[in-house]
Amino acid sequence: MNILQINSSARSSGSESTRLADAIVAKLSANAAEVSLTRRDLAAQPHPVLDETTLQALFTPAEQRNAEQAARVALDDALIAQVQAADVIVIGSPMYNFGITVQLKSWFDAIARAGVTFKYGPTGPIGLLTDKKVYVAVARGGLHRDGPSDTQLPHLKMFLSFIGLNDVQFVYAEGLNLGPDAMAKAQALADAEVDAVLV
Repeated sequence: MNILQINSSARSSGSESTRLADAIVAKLSANAAEVSLTRRDLAAQPHPVLDETTLQALFTPAEQRNAEQAARVALDDALIAQVQAADVIVIGSPMYNFGITVQLKSWFDAIARAGVTFKYGPTGPIGLLTDKKVYVAVARGGLHRDGPSDTQLPHLKMFLSFIGLNDVQFVYAEGLNLGPDAMAKAQALADAEVDAVLV
């Protein structure tokens, strides 16, 4: 089993989404005969944001790119290759200001490539990253699940489906900033959810 773990918290330590992602990976690894793990920490290894220079490089035919453009596209190619090689993808996704982190958005921008991870058909886009299982560890300071303030989850679901990742399981830790008791309860519930999901 090839596992790709994406940690998107801005924190280098003390991240609940990373802790939960680690727990999911540990459980997957314990249940598999053979595991290959690739872990990418988007805070420690931030990916460049999508800017005008990057767009020019991406829309320049490969044979016409200069060295700088080729090097920039190669950074995205490396992330796409990791996703393509994975059997299981585990994403740690904290909520920042009601959405995903800029780190995760940059990763999404890098792996969304027309003709590679999705294509356009007669009725709309078709995701090309199929037959992969995805686990998303979602961490929030407040309580947002199934409420109008949860704009993070629709974004995650929509983007993952857009590139063909439709077998997605979410694990939640909520109320982490509502005091020590609430944090302990949220962590216990999240751990139980990991155990229930990965039997």
